[in-house]
Amino acid sequence: MLPLAQPFCLLPHPSLCSGYLIVEVVVTISFDNVTIKQGAFTLTADLSIKKGQKIALLGPSGSGKSTLLSVLAGFKTPTSGRILWNGTDITDTHPAKRPITLLFQDHNLFPHLTTAQNIGLGIRPNLRLNNTEHEMVEYALSRVGLKGQSKKRPAQLSGGEQQRVAIARALLREKPILALDEPFAALGPALKHEMLDLVAEIVQNTGATLLMITHQPEDALWITDQTVLVAQGVAHAPKDTKSLLKNPPKALRAYLG
Repeated sequence: MLPLAQPFCLLPHPSLCSGYLIVEVVVTISFDNVTIKQGAFTLTADLSIKKGQKIALLGPSGSGKSTLLSVLAGFKTPTSGRILWNGTDITDTHPAKRPITLLFQDHNLFPHLTTAQNIGLGIRPNLRLNNTEHEMVEYALSRVGLKGQSKKRPAQLSGGEQQRVAIARALLREKPILALDEPFAALGPALKHEMLDLVAEIVQNTGATLLMITHQPEDALWITDQTVLVAQGVAHAPKDTKSLLKNPPKALRAYLG
């Protein structure tokens, strides 16, 4: 069995989790000489990310940030190169068996399901939850500020509330890599910072690795340790976020204006 198949708890209270906490092992995500070609678009990546790092992906629109996460998650296949997890080649591994939860820009909620049911999908796709798992759903709802909203359907929620439901579902999927593709774009500044703090707390408590796409340098400074600049066809190796933004290279200066 591949290491990625081991369960991993993304909640700060293990008693509420359906799996077991992974023992302390230093693991690494590696893009090994990866090239991604889509028509005239080409992106290369040759970099590694260590377990527990909080990484921002920053760069112009269309530079390939979402494409990079889609390749890591298995929704797209690199033209060449390998994706490694803890030294294991997962380039051809099915997305469901990869160690990553990817939260897209869209909420991807099912309109006919309640808030609690949409979140419960993160635990069991058949929604046959036991009592402990129902407690996990209620706990996740309270953590994202939606306590008491479990019976509502997406149409009864605001755009920001729908995004919070999607975040709660992502947090319950129990994967050691949490990848966020601009998940807070629909939220106001105060709620955005609250959600960033929540994500930071969870990855701190569990040792999960965070990859977060953002167009806002202040979001990168708020939550991440390092930043991967994606620009001009290259995903660069992670650099310290504060240092990178204080002395940005030419490609980043052009983007920041």
